[in-house]
Amino acid sequence: MIFVTRKSHFNAAHRLHNPDKSDEWNQETFGKCNYPNWHGHNYVIEVTVAGEPDPETGYVIDLGDLKAIIKEKVLDPCDHRNLNLDVPFLKGILPTTENLVRAFFQQLRPDVEEACKNGGKLYKVKLFETERNIAEYCPYRGV
Repeated sequence: MIFVTRKSHFNAAHRLHNPDKSDEWNQETFGKCNYPNWHGHNYVIEVTVAGEPDPETGYVIDLGDLKAIIKEKVLDPCDHRNLNLDVPFLKGILPTTENLVRAFFQQLRPDVEEACKNGGKLYKVKLFETERNIAEYCPYRGV
């Protein structure tokens, strides 16, 4: 099995706030991430595809195709946006790094797997909210 990863970045604002809870609970739970006027991050996303190289091309996935899919499905909708308000596929999702990484995986999967010519699969998506805060979604391996 070969693993191919493409790294990209985008900038976005969000607010962590659970509308089913009190303002006090939200402030205590989310701290600075609950500021009413939002806050932003310089996100880094890593998208990993797994499979065997296509015998004709030697690629698991053409990295140019992967770059274009990430741009269309994640970067264009999210870059310099408010993740709570501006991104239709995130509507109703509390935009924690954990929830974002799963939503991005689901957004990318159909197009990535269609672009793989030899049965490759979207293996995982890793999202860096900061250098120290990272979430990874990989539904194919147990924890």
